Amino acid sequence: MDEPIDERVARLEDRMERLEALLKGVVDNLHQRSVDPQLDFDAMSASIQQWVTDYVSLRLQQLVPETCEPMLAAEPGEGPCLPGTNIRCTEEVVHRLGRIPIPFVRQMVTQRVAETARAQGVLMVDVLFFERAATF
Repeated sequence: MDEPIDERVARLEDRMERLEALLKGVVDNLHQRSVDPQLDFDAMSASIQQWVTDYVSLRLQQLVPETCEPMLAAEPGEGPCLPGTNIRCTEEVVHRLGRIPIPFVRQMVTQRVAETARAQGVLMVDVLFFERAATF
């Protein structure tokens, strides 16, 4: 039942050679990926995300152009307002609205906050009110 030691050693050496070949292939593949700039997966992922954002924004502007107007600046000397409204807000709220990448979504959030502010009689939209009102 017991194999001779020579046969066991020969089988073990065969396995080791296959394992070495497999590991060499893995190392070569990893080296190629680290050298090849086209295989930088973080950059590739960021590029794909940016493309999708740009594409969705473009399609929404084509499908619903009247809701994709650029953010309107408040009149000088009066302070900021929610874009397209006469409801006052803080600079931080304007900044947060500007960080919404898709114009259609930015417009929806602005409308939601403006409607909530009018309904509650809020004269100045601050960050706390904005966060509560912008939640759908």
